[in-house]
Amino acid sequence: MVKQIKRNEIRKRRHARIRRKISGTHDVPRLVVFRSNKHIAVQLIDDTKGVTLGSASSLQMKLVHGDNVESATKVGAEIANVAKKLGITKVVFDRGGYLYHGRIKALADAARAAGLEF
Repeated sequence: MVKQIKRNEIRKRRHARIRRKISGTHDVPRLVVFRSNKHIAVQLIDDTKGVTLGSASSLQMKLVHGDNVESATKVGAEIANVAKKLGITKVVFDRGGYLYHGRIKALADAARAAGLEF
């Protein structure tokens, strides 16, 4: 019998490949995305110290439907506002192993439109 590889395991392998190449600092933190079936969340992470500088999520924002493109757009704008308050303008985007389309792309576009550079 051939062992079947789960979809999330493939995503984690993809994420590990991405993480080997990128890292966040205090001046240019890593903007990492987590997507579940019901919600979407993002964090600004300083990898040199191992701390989270700021975060935003559809659950935290109390959005009824956190699983659609509109919610991802709102979360992207919110994380850009959090970054502005912290004095951060540039970030390194970590898509978390997810494919760059749909909710991930909407979140990234909204963050860029709100002033983040990546």
